[in-house]
Amino acid sequence: MSNINKYLNNKEGSDIKKRSAETQPNEGLVIGRNAVRELLASGREIDKILVQRGEREGSIVLLVAQARERGIVVSESDKPKLDAMAEFAPHQGIIAMTAGKEYVSVEDILQIAKERGEKPLIVIADGITDPYNLGAVIRCAEGAGAHGLIIPKRRASGLTPLVTKSSAGAIEHLAVAKVTNIAATVDFLKENNIWIYGAEAGGKAYYDTDMKGACAIVLGSEGEGISHLVKEKCDFIVSIPMYGKLNSLNVSTAAAVILCEVSRQQKAK
Repeated sequence: MSNINKYLNNKEGSDIKKRSAETQPNEGLVIGRNAVRELLASGREIDKILVQRGEREGSIVLLVAQARERGIVVSESDKPKLDAMAEFAPHQGIIAMTAGKEYVSVEDILQIAKERGEKPLIVIADGITDPYNLGAVIRCAEGAGAHGLIIPKRRASGLTPLVTKSSAGAIEHLAVAKVTNIAATVDFLKENNIWIYGAEAGGKAYYDTDMKGACAIVLGSEGEGISHLVKEKCDFIVSIPMYGKLNSLNVSTAAAVILCEVSRQQKAK
């Protein structure tokens, strides 16, 4: 496999090849009942689970029992403290504390596709800043069978508690690579025979586009779309035809539409 470092002009580029232990503030928190349930099911190490004082009903009872079976510390905490920890995201009375989501390398994502015997399907989030949008994109990508997500190191949302919450647990099942340079990463993917499709206005209708091969779908930021340099590197620009007054969809909605079509094409017999 080609060395991605040849596309980078600075030492930071090695982040693409190496696993990163870097986390953003509060990335070690998993918020909400569904997300904690998926975390427990994943087998990942959990330092502690905080439960809202007096909250002992419904699914929380089962989650607490599962945690104690694994020897995980379960502590009660007041609601104001949980609210502050979750940055006021809906925590449903439960927060798990972990070492944070472990980032993988881009090569790891390609290896996942190889091990599954499938053509790579990768999502590139080029500057998505809203954590709710990023979490929803992660949920869409995992549901469509994508092998991984690539996010930039700067000027974009990381894997914060809000992202974890809005992914509804999907983040536990999708590999995520955090890279210094999206444009250089696109070059690396192209060197590895992966077609790059930019989701942007003014392109060919997504349902008329052949996406049966190994591909990466680039989703741009909420306000600016795909960055100019990355857009120039895309092999194809695909669009969702709009018939109403608005000229675009929310990025996570667009992701769902396009990724489901890619999955349909790739799995069609």
